[in-house]
Amino acid sequence: MRPHHRSTRLLGSLLLVVAGIFAVGVAPVSENADAVTIPLGRVIPAPASVEAGGSPYRMTSGTHIVVDGGPEVRRIGEYLAGILRPSTGYRLPVTERQAAGIRLRLAPGEAALGQEGYRLDSGRSGVTLTARAPAGLFHGVQTLRQLLPAAVEKDSVRPGPWLVAGGTIEDTPRYGWRGAMLDVSRHFFTVGQVRRYIDQLALYKFNKLHLHLSDDQGWRIAIDSWPRLATYGGSTQVGGGPGGFYTKADYKEIVRYAASRHLEVVPEIDMPGHTNAALASYAELNCDGVAPPLYTGTEVGFSSLCVDKGVTYDFVDDVVRELAALTPGRHLHIGGDEAHSTSHEEYVKFMDRVQPVVERYGKTVIGWHQLTGATPARGALAQYWGLDSTSAEEKEQVAAAARNGTGIILSPADRIYLDMKYDKDTPLGLDWAGYVDVRRSYDWDPGDYLAGVPAAAVRGVEAPLWTETIATSADVEYMAFPRLPGVAELGWSAGSALDWEGYWVRLAAQGPRWEALGVGYFRAPEVPWPAR
Repeated sequence: MRPHHRSTRLLGSLLLVVAGIFAVGVAPVSENADAVTIPLGRVIPAPASVEAGGSPYRMTSGTHIVVDGGPEVRRIGEYLAGILRPSTGYRLPVTERQAAGIRLRLAPGEAALGQEGYRLDSGRSGVTLTARAPAGLFHGVQTLRQLLPAAVEKDSVRPGPWLVAGGTIEDTPRYGWRGAMLDVSRHFFTVGQVRRYIDQLALYKFNKLHLHLSDDQGWRIAIDSWPRLATYGGSTQVGGGPGGFYTKADYKEIVRYAASRHLEVVPEIDMPGHTNAALASYAELNCDGVAPPLYTGTEVGFSSLCVDKGVTYDFVDDVVRELAALTPGRHLHIGGDEAHSTSHEEYVKFMDRVQPVVERYGKTVIGWHQLTGATPARGALAQYWGLDSTSAEEKEQVAAAARNGTGIILSPADRIYLDMKYDKDTPLGLDWAGYVDVRRSYDWDPGDYLAGVPAAAVRGVEAPLWTETIATSADVEYMAFPRLPGVAELGWSAGSALDWEGYWVRLAAQGPRWEALGVGYFRAPEVPWPAR
C-alpha cells in the first residue's frame, strides 16, 4: 500500500518470519511452547507505541489484582480475575489495598489517552494498566490477555509459567467506530450465542455490535404495540426453521452484557425494503391491504412498506419509540438498502419522514449508504457497503454527502463482509462480491479508501456477517476467524501500522488462543499457522 516503505518492511517481515518459525512454530508444539515470553508488540490490534525492555513479570499464586478508581474498575478487575483463575488455579483476589501483582488504575487526568486508550507498564514487580476511562482499562486488559500464553484462555488448570514481557505499551484507537454486525433475521441466534460473539469481539477491542433485527425472513424483537411482528413475523427463518425473537428482557440482557464488555448495541430495523416479515404480520401495512405469506428464501428487493399510507408512519413511530426506549446507546439504524420495490421519489419521501422520528426519540440516524440518495439528517451516519468496482457515480454520491457533514462507516462488501467465501472451496457463505481471503480483507486503508471523502468524515469500520447460510455459532466463527481481527486492526491501529507482511505473523500467533477458547477457525493457507 505504501511502496516507499516496502523494502524496509520486507526486511523487517523476514526477520519476523524467522522469529515466527521459532516462537510461533512450524513443527508440532506443546501446549506450553508459548511459555517463553510473548514479544510485547505481538498483539492485535497493533498498539500505537511499544517500548520493550526490562525483566518480565511472572504471575504467581501470590498475585493480587489491585483496583484503583471505583466500582467500574472493580468490575473490570473481577472480569480479568474470571479469565485468569480457571487456567492458573490462582486465587487472584481483587483488592483496593496495595499488593504485588496486576494493578488497574483510573487516571482522569491522562487526557492523551482519551476515552478508550490505555498504558501498560510491565516489569519484574508487576503490571500496571492506566487509563483515563473504564473503556480504556478494559481494552488494556485485552492486550494483557494476548501477552500471556494462549493456555491462559483454557477453562482448567494449566502449568504455566505465566510471564508478561517487560516494557511499556501506550495505545489509543484511530477510529471511534469499530463495529461488527450480526444478522439475526435470516437465521435467529439466541441470547447465549450473541453473548459468545460479544466476548470474541471484546478480545479485539471492538466497541459496536450492530444487530440486524428485521428482514424479509424474520422479525426478531418484541414490539408491544404490534405484537404479531415477533410472534408471527419471527416464527420462521431461511430454509423454514422455527426462527425466534427476543423478548424485551432478552434484548435488555444483550445490551447489558455488551455494555459490560464496553460495546454499544446498535439496533437496526431495515426499511422501507426488506420488510416482508412485517408485511406478512399486518395486512394494513401493504398498499393493497393483503398480507403476503412468510418468506424463507434468500432473494432481496421485492418488499416495501406502503409509503403513502398514514398507518406506515404510525408503525414506524411505535417501533422506533419502543426500540429507542430499550437502547441506551446513541444510534439507531434504519437500513434503507436494496429498496428496489420503492421508487426513488417514494424512497426520498419515506426517509424525509422517518429520520425525524429517530431524532425525536433521542437517537442518531444510521442508514446504509443508499441513504445518501435522499437527504441524510444532520449528524447522520451512512454505512458504505459497495465494492472496489462500484460505479464512480455512486461513490461520488457518498463522498458528496460526506463533504456535507454525513459521517461514513466503511463496510466494503468485497473487503470485510464476513459472509463472503474465502475461496471456491469454502462450504459456507456467498460469493456475489467475490472471494475475500484474509489478505484482501486486511490489506486496505480506511483513510483513503473512498476518493473524495474527507479523512475526518470516516468514523471507522464495521464487519457485517449476513446469515443466509450461517445457522450456528460454529458457522459464525468459521467465517469470522481469521478475518475479524484484521478488521479490528483497521479500526484501531494507525494507517502507518497497517502492513500485511508483519500482520500475518501476529495473526498466526492467535491460532492457539482461538483453539484454547474453543473457536473453530479457517486455517487460511496464506497464514503460517502453528502445526497442531
